[in-house]
Amino acid sequence: MSRLGKKPVHMPEKVKAEFNNGVLGITGPGGKLLQVIDNKINIKIDKDSILVEALGESREHNMLHGLTRGLVVNMIEGVTSGFKKELEAIGLGYKVSIEGGKKLVLSVGFSHLVNLNIPSTVKVTAALTPDKNTLITITGIDKYEVGAFAAKIRAVKPPEPYKGFGIRYLGEKIIRKAGKAAAGSGKK
Repeated sequence: MSRLGKKPVHMPEKVKAEFNNGVLGITGPGGKLLQVIDNKINIKIDKDSILVEALGESREHNMLHGLTRGLVVNMIEGVTSGFKKELEAIGLGYKVSIEGGKKLVLSVGFSHLVNLNIPSTVKVTAALTPDKNTLITITGIDKYEVGAFAAKIRAVKPPEPYKGFGIRYLGEKIIRKAGKAAAGSGKK
């Protein structure tokens, strides 16, 4: 059995859970999340905790046991406090705007604008920072959706190693390379 999977998950008093036909639903102040649970796992719900049980002893049961408990923890955290990812667009003339609340428009050095449809499960804001970079904030109750959309934005223009231009997570360290002039400065 999974050591983490054996631990019961504490539910705050504002959170309610229900498990019917292999689907776990968790409702809280932030909204409602649903998760399909594998038939090798059983969920027991008490007043203030959720217990995840594996219905076998195989390696696959152990893996699903820990995974399911982790998903339940993320669902509870999502409906109570939510998740947030922040990205920075760093570069000369890089602009980010939101059109109609449904489209993220990126101008990041290409000959064309990049349009990304914003999923209905997340909220996106774009603002200028004092050092003239654009800060993109993605919030939502589903950890997977927030992280996947942040990764999709970053994949449009990943940071390059010479000047550091591109879209990066806030606080991400980019390993910089020396350019040609710095590398070949030794005279013969």
